[in-house]
Amino acid sequence: MNKKKVLTMVKASSAPGSKSSLNDPENAEPGGNSFQGGRKSDLLRHVTPTVTAVMVDAGFFFKRARAIFGSLSPDLAAEKVLHLALDHLNDSSGRRTSRLYRIFVYDAPPASWKGHTPLKKDSVDFSKTEIAKWRNEFHKKLRGHRKVALRMGEIPTNHVNWQVRPRVLKELTSGRKKWNDINDEDFNLDLRQKGVDMRLGLDIASLAYKQQVNQIVLVSGDADFVPAAKLARREGIDFVLDAMWATIRPDLFEHIDGLRSVCAKPSKGRA
Repeated sequence: MNKKKVLTMVKASSAPGSKSSLNDPENAEPGGNSFQGGRKSDLLRHVTPTVTAVMVDAGFFFKRARAIFGSLSPDLAAEKVLHLALDHLNDSSGRRTSRLYRIFVYDAPPASWKGHTPLKKDSVDFSKTEIAKWRNEFHKKLRGHRKVALRMGEIPTNHVNWQVRPRVLKELTSGRKKWNDINDEDFNLDLRQKGVDMRLGLDIASLAYKQQVNQIVLVSGDADFVPAAKLARREGIDFVLDAMWATIRPDLFEHIDGLRSVCAKPSKGRA
């Protein structure tokens, strides 16, 4: 095979989300070191393989998953994350066109300290709440899967606040409810994660500078990741955003190479 023909074949290759791939879905992994007697698709897998890292912003995923799938158990939520990530390795026809580097999931452990309710000041052990149990089980399920890496931030105690539920606040401002009528059930515990976005940005930079992958799929809708996306693209990374059918800001759309949602669309009224 002459050099000119090889260069022509490589030029025709492309990453998922742009032009169609020439890869054979039944032979997605390189099968050897010899090109003699191979097909064009075999050569392309050796010369220009697409290696993909999928990064999932768990907080964003939970919010969108509720709108799309409704209430999920920890087991099912973990399976949804895995299926969503793996579906990004396939083209629109379901053919495997990319190899998985790793699935990164960014979250924080649930609150594990004790506190008091906002009005009655009853003692509460936040580590034993249903939300904490659900989150811990979700993390446990993910840790049991190969090629999954959890990147955990933290929830500082000084970032914990009680907030009136939006529905209750609307009733208060409209006069349908008085402050004397509210109780502890009308409040939500607002827990702010810290260090999650920083870890995600650092991982994008590390993967780009070390050239460990040539495609990054980010499951998020946060425009705060624009600087990281711009850096990755400058380093030659194909940067794809999966906003799970959510509307994204124009400045985020400008700095990505593709916008692709692989999960089901939310029903009308729940988006």
